[in-house]
Amino acid sequence: MLKSNAKYHLGQIVRHRKHPFRGVVFDVDPRFSNTEEWYDAIPEDSRPRRDQPFYHLLAENEQSYYVAYVSEQNLLPDTTGEPVTHPDLEDLFGDFQDGRYPLHFQLN
Repeated sequence: MLKSNAKYHLGQIVRHRKHPFRGVVFDVDPRFSNTEEWYDAIPEDSRPRRDQPFYHLLAENEQSYYVAYVSEQNLLPDTTGEPVTHPDLEDLFGDFQDGRYPLHFQLN
């Protein structure tokens, strides 16, 4: 059984360490679980380790909204205290409160 301790939790707002975007965590993979094509598209000198949590984010930057898949090593907690305005947030989360988004439903 694979065990991993994710640093960030569902509903938490995070930002990318190198790129200018932030987002809300909506799923976590205990280790890399995307396609080889996706992984190979990252420049070799920037590729993250596979043996760490990877986060699915409802992400935003100044130009757009999108879903991002980011390694734990490339994330930092967002300390702005500002909500994220991604249009899909209301499908998964309740209203922004205490710096995070509560889930609409209970997970197993």
